[in-house]
Amino acid sequence: MDSGKFAIPYKNFVYILAGLALMIIGYALMTGGGTTDPDIFPKEEMFSFRRVVLAPVLILAGFVVEIFAIMHKPKSK
Repeated sequence: MDSGKFAIPYKNFVYILAGLALMIIGYALMTGGGTTDPDIFPKEEMFSFRRVVLAPVLILAGFVVEIFAIMHKPKSK
């Protein structure tokens, strides 16, 4: 360890945090909407656009950002 450089550049670290934030938001959007009564099934709430489309797209986008952050090599000066 001859230099004090971090293994991941700062810009890539910011991308990693952004990807994690996207995934956390996606998982948070997927939660909620349950019922305490097992005889009631809120179909509209369970299969809403937010849960079926938006949340998985955000989670996949987070994974894409994570892969980009790991694979991206910054330009050398």
